[in-house]
Order: sequence, then C-alpha cells, then structure tokens
Amino acid sequence: MPVALLLALALAAPALAADPAPTVDATWHLEHVFASVDAFQAERDAVVADLPKVAACKGTLGKDAATLLACLDAQSLLQQRMGRLWTYASDHANADVRDDAWRGRRDDVALVNQQYSTATSWFEPELKELGSERVEAMIAAEPGLAPYAWPLRVSLRHAEHILSPAEERILALGGVVLDAPGTTYQTLAYSEIPWPKINLADGTSPVLNQAEYTLLRASPDAAVRKQVYDTFFGTLGGYQDTAGSLLGTQMASHWWVAQARGYASSAEASLDGSLVPRQIYDTLVRETRANLPTLHRYLKLRQRMLGLDQLGYQDLYVPLVNLDKKFPLEEAERTVLTAVAPLGRDYVNNLRAGFAGGWMDVYPTPGKQGGAYMDDAAYGVHPYLLLNYNDDYESMSTLAHEWGHAMHSYSSMKSQPYATSQYATFIAEIASTFNEALLVDMMIAKAKTDDEKLFYLGQALESLRTTYFRQAMFGEFELAMHEKVEKGEPLTGATLTTMYGDMLRDYYGTADGTCTVDPAYAVEWAYIPHFYYNYYVWQYATSIAASSLLAERVERHQPGARDRYLALLASGGSAEPAVLLKAAGVDMTSPEPYRAVATRMNAIMDRIETILAKREKN
Repeated sequence: MPVALLLALALAAPALAADPAPTVDATWHLEHVFASVDAFQAERDAVVADLPKVAACKGTLGKDAATLLACLDAQSLLQQRMGRLWTYASDHANADVRDDAWRGRRDDVALVNQQYSTATSWFEPELKELGSERVEAMIAAEPGLAPYAWPLRVSLRHAEHILSPAEERILALGGVVLDAPGTTYQTLAYSEIPWPKINLADGTSPVLNQAEYTLLRASPDAAVRKQVYDTFFGTLGGYQDTAGSLLGTQMASHWWVAQARGYASSAEASLDGSLVPRQIYDTLVRETRANLPTLHRYLKLRQRMLGLDQLGYQDLYVPLVNLDKKFPLEEAERTVLTAVAPLGRDYVNNLRAGFAGGWMDVYPTPGKQGGAYMDDAAYGVHPYLLLNYNDDYESMSTLAHEWGHAMHSYSSMKSQPYATSQYATFIAEIASTFNEALLVDMMIAKAKTDDEKLFYLGQALESLRTTYFRQAMFGEFELAMHEKVEKGEPLTGATLTTMYGDMLRDYYGTADGTCTVDPAYAVEWAYIPHFYYNYYVWQYATSIAASSLLAERVERHQPGARDRYLALLASGGSAEPAVLLKAAGVDMTSPEPYRAVATRMNAIMDRIETILAKREKN
C-alpha cells in the first residue's frame, strides 16, 4: 500500500472537534483501536500470517527503486498494525497487572514483534551492501521513497555497526530475552510485592503501594513522612537482591548488544543509536555538578520554611506551604486549557477534544500500574494516557505533563508519515515539561495570597529539583552502573544500594549537613523503572533545561518563538533531534540551557525570600 494512502487512512482517525466544552471522561476507550477482543485476536493472527510478505523481500532491495518502495511500504504497514496490537494489549494489561489473560496477550504481542524483527533482520545488512550512492540514486528516481529518505540515511550512517544477516537474526531472536529483566521487574513491583497496610494517626490504614506512597510522602506531618519512608523502603529493601539481579542483568544485556555491534561502551551504543552527541551527556553531568550549590540553597530554604531542625530525605516532597485546595478532574482540565493558551487556538481545541475523547484512564484502581505514561503506538488512532489522579496539584501538573506528550504525538501523527512520526526520546520530554512550566507560571501569576504564591513558587522549585537535578543524578548513576558492568565487576543489589546511597548523599549535601539520608532509603534505585530503559532517564533533565527556555520565550511573546516550538512538535523524527531542537532555538551542546535552570531557580528563591522578609518585617 503506498505510503500516501497509509497516511490518509491514519489521519482519518477520530477528528478533533472545533470547540466543545470539556467533559469528564475518566476511562480510556480502547475500542477505538479494536472493537473487541475477538477483533484484536483476528488482527493478531492476520499480522502473523503476513510476516512472510516482508521476509519475501530478502535479496530484492537492489532490484530497482519500485521494489525497494514496495518492501518499505509492506514493513511500514505491518509496524503500524503491530503498534495497534501493542497499545490494545499492553494498556489493558496495565489497567490491572494482576490479570493473567491480558498479561498473556501483551506478552504474545511482544513475541509477534520479535517474529517481525527476525523476519526483517536481513534488511539493514542488505541495505548496507547497496551503499549510500546506490540508495541515494533510488531515492532520486522514485518520489514515493521521499518519506523513507531520512530513515534510510540514518541506517546507512550506522553501517559499520550493522552485522551480517545471520548475526542480525541472532540479535533479533534475543529481543524478548534481553527485555525480560524489565518485564519481570514490572511484575515484581506492581503485582507480586505484598505492599503492607500502614496505620495512620487519622485512623485510616491504606495499602502503601506506589500510588499511596506518592500521595503520602507529601504529608504535612513529619512523623507520617518518616513512617511512610521507613515502611515503603523497608518493604522494598526486602527485595533488594531480586531487584539487583534483574537490574544487573539488564545492564549486562545493554553491554552485550553494544559489544556485538562494535561499540566501546553501552553509552556510545545508545547515544549513537538515537543520534545524540555524547558531548551533550557529558555537558549535562558537568554543569549539574557545578550547579549543586543552587540545589543546596533550595534545600536550606526548604528546611527553613518547614521549620525543621534538620532536613531529611523524607522531607523533600511536602509542599513548602500548605494549600488546602483540591483540583477535581474537570477543574484541572479547564485550568490546563487556560495555561496552554499561549500556544494558540488550534492547540487548545485539540487538547480540549482529547480530554473528551476517551484517551485517558484517570483514577487509581486495584492492580493498576502506578505512575503515569502516554502511549502513542497506535498510529492513526490517537495517543492513550494512563494516570493515577489524586485531585491534588501534583496530579494536575501530571495531567498537563502527559497531555504535553499526547499533543506532541498527535501533532507528529498529523504532520509526518509513519516513517518519520516517532520523535526521539531526547525531544520527548520537552513538550511535557513545557506544559508544566506554563501551568505553574500561570498559577503563580494568578495567586491571590502570599501563601498561594509561595505554594506555587515551591512547586516550580520542586519541578526543577525532581526533573532536572534528580534525573541528572539518575543519569550519572546509570552511567556508573554501565561502566561497572563494562569493567567486568559484579552488580548486586547491595552494590547498587551502596553506589546509589553515595550519590544521594553527594547530591543532597549530607556531608555539610544540608540534608540527611537514612541508609535504608538508598534502595530507592529499585523503585525507578526507567533504569531498565537504556539511557532514557537523563533526557528528562536535558528536556526541562530546554523547555524552560522555550516556555519563557513563548510566555514573553518573543517573535517567532511559538511558531518555532510548534514546528518542533510537528517535526517528529525527521532529522537529528539536537538539530531539530537547535532550529527551535536551543543548543544543548552549550552550557547555556543548564545554567538557565540555576538562574531560574535562584530567581524563584529570590521571590520567596522577598515574601518571607516582608512577613518577618510585619
């Protein structure tokens, strides 16, 4: 099927209405992907039956441009169909991780993906044999190859790391096995750990799972925070050895693939694969370390505002001031729509219709996966979002965050053919943190009292602490884990806890008394699923550094800033991510974006201290 027709079919998915009022729809409508389980199963079987069609292209790529196009179209169509299978099965499974039937369907789709990888494992070696000159001649001769031009060039850029067809087949066959540690961790963390009940002073006894931990760690009662941390990490610590074995094996799998492809390190393999210069990673770590005095200033200000004799690691999520305000979903939707108004009417209307369109599953339920995510694998349908909404400000901020992802994916789907619709992880977190920045800045501006203003200023600081400093620390920790494995050193649960604890104390200034860290909390690494994703999490830090600059320029109505940003959202994966971001106005190889984070934090703290000084004077 020609790619133009594929794109037309994809964009004929549910149309976004012009201007409806937001309505509350708290459950996602996965029937937009498949009307029934039977329809899903029938499509799964049809995809498996069609796998030989892509395998039959082997040995024909060099015949002529028309043949190359037909083979690429066949692959593209199958990939889209598998994406829909994955969304349907995995989102159902994540709605209740205890459901064996849905876990089985999700795992089966993963096996189908592996079969596809095996059936096409010859493709890049054969493309490598054709060479750049021949492929460029085909692109020039066949206009239908235009949507594939960039992906083809990227493949050829990696030619020295492409193996023989037999070797590529072996790597493809190992896909599910190599991903098994992360899959097993999900089952352990969200399904099998018997999270205990915690008896609170108010007489309630909630089960302290991930969702409750996230809620209760922000308690204004210091004793409750300590109890929550002791119980949660005490429970998690009982699985330190198992979690360490899983994560150590995952690091080893990354290194195994990197060596197989001829890379000197796992970092080199991952960054080269995503077309991100290593210089950016190193600049992030260096500049973050240099900016630790700004983080420590914030921690000391937090201790002062909370009235604590000593700040502990368990005291980091409680708001600087109490805001006795709930944000029910409908109100949160209206608030977020107002916050993103600087991005223009089209963006706002698309977001409004998405809210009402059955795109998200909102509230915590028994067995539901913790946290939040956006799933855009169903190209041609729409993104789906999983939330665990608690009616607090953090939940509203998460709503803005995940819908930033969704609008990014929706914009890319509308503007890009499938071949270039998937944007790089390096860009992915910009749209989400951009929306968070717009939201918090609006809330600060609209605050009616000093307490409200202090609350939102505190939220802005926390966003920068958790998304910049915390994620940059995670990135440094991930690099240290990989380097240890690459040296042939064992990576056990106890070793990981020691490594992580040392880094925590370093970042949070334990040596000079800025913030104490109970040794039991150093098992926190086992709470972070992103460590399984192979150099993913550090890009939260680079993204918020970039989005802070971009959002400030849009808010100030800098000429062209909004158009450049919206163009970035529409660009998908059509070029190197750092190049696309530079076109939007941010150069991540320079120190500027990282230093701008410290500048923003210090400006926020100056505003807080001005308010505090006024209070003390009165």
